[in-house]
Amino acid sequence: MSVIVGTAGFSYKDWKGNFYPAEIDSRSMLEEYSRYFPIVEINSTYYAIPSARSVQSMAQRTPTEFVFTVKANREMTHEIDDTGSAHKRFRVAMRPLIDHGKLGCVMAQFPWGFKNTAENRDYLRVLADRMEGLDTVVEFRSDSWEEEGTMGLLRELGLGFCCVDEPRLRGLLSDKVEVTSNIGYVRFHGRNRKTWWGKDREPWERYDYLYTEEELGEWVPKVRQIAGSTDRAYIIFNNHYKGQAPANARAFTRMLTAALGEEIEWGYTIPYMLTGVLNQHHGSVGNHRSNRASLLLIGRRLWQCGRPGGIGRGQHTGTGRGPSLLVQNLYIFVSPPR
Repeated sequence: MSVIVGTAGFSYKDWKGNFYPAEIDSRSMLEEYSRYFPIVEINSTYYAIPSARSVQSMAQRTPTEFVFTVKANREMTHEIDDTGSAHKRFRVAMRPLIDHGKLGCVMAQFPWGFKNTAENRDYLRVLADRMEGLDTVVEFRSDSWEEEGTMGLLRELGLGFCCVDEPRLRGLLSDKVEVTSNIGYVRFHGRNRKTWWGKDREPWERYDYLYTEEELGEWVPKVRQIAGSTDRAYIIFNNHYKGQAPANARAFTRMLTAALGEEIEWGYTIPYMLTGVLNQHHGSVGNHRSNRASLLLIGRRLWQCGRPGGIGRGQHTGTGRGPSLLVQNLYIFVSPPR
């Protein structure tokens, strides 16, 4: 089982000074992001299908084992194009990621108004046909889909089901766990009840939420269940306002490592997680004893991950140095102060 944790998007001005250095140029954000996380969900594709050249640039600017999940264009989920033109253009745009082996899956997120009707079930069949050959995961917002018939249909079509953490509001999906393909997917949207349906709110207000450790802890056994039933599980934090997503993604990775480290084949996650922590804290342990720093000795795990995509590849640390230096310096994982 494999678990890969990251965020929805990476290019946010309000991450400067929170996650990114305050002076960072927006053109350098992807490279900086990829030093800390092994995966990013691209959401800008919902608004406009990018050029293949732009996608090629993203593929070339990230480490070899970096993964992208990509949100389907709105003409594929919200303003559905019956001709299939949008699907064809989308596939063309994704070709560079496919060629580089960096396309994790396509995320098709449907709106709350996309209810469980015969017409919409037929469209899921159309979607599966048009996306054939590309791993695709579906996220529903309407709880009308939360029934066994839906899961059976997704399994039949080879479409993944996206589990969600979002406000406990009437009409929205619950946080139930389902697996319908070889890919597991979880999106953390935050639990901001007050602004989820607000008509006059700014777009970012819906996702202005910082999860507590207790709330994240609810998902540790669920992710274990998902990862145990799939080839790989993508865990994506969408509570992006002011860098809350990367903060929670880091915290959740630490929790998963502590709870499931011996069970899960981390592959990418440990190198990126450790790089981020050591970059943040300069490898110092003593400074955080008073902050209930949790120490995890993982020397053996580092050697076990010394394969393609694992800790044995110096480029993941940004050092460009070999595995001997990595194993020397990365025996202790330090959680940040609370």
